[in-house]
Amino acid sequence: QVQLVESGGGLVQAGGSLRVSCAASGRTFMRDVMGWFRQAPGKEREFVAAISWSGGVTYYTDSVKGRFTISRDNAKNTVYLQMNNLKPEDTAVYYCAGRTVRPQVARSYDYWGQGTQVTVSS
Repeated sequence: QVQLVESGGGLVQAGGSLRVSCAASGRTFMRDVMGWFRQAPGKEREFVAAISWSGGVTYYTDSVKGRFTISRDNAKNTVYLQMNNLKPEDTAVYYCAGRTVRPQVARSYDYWGQGTQVTVSS
């Protein structure tokens, strides 16, 4: 099984940037599609971005296109989410997830991290 640990969350002003990371351990995740989701208080968990095992294909939800970039370093077993031009509505707990055939569907992923809080102040 794979264990995921997210890091890099925090408090940032609107317009600022953060990079959250997701480190995997337990076995290599090199062949797994990896995704980022987020959940704000009182809302359902929503898809943010996903990346193919090679990094050659990426998916984004419309609200983050042009602002967020997902990437991965398979040698380091780590997935990243670079978030630029952050908005207050991006405030949420951000979760990393792995292994799926339906990248935008949360329940299709096999394993999850514990999440990291991102708060954007106006």
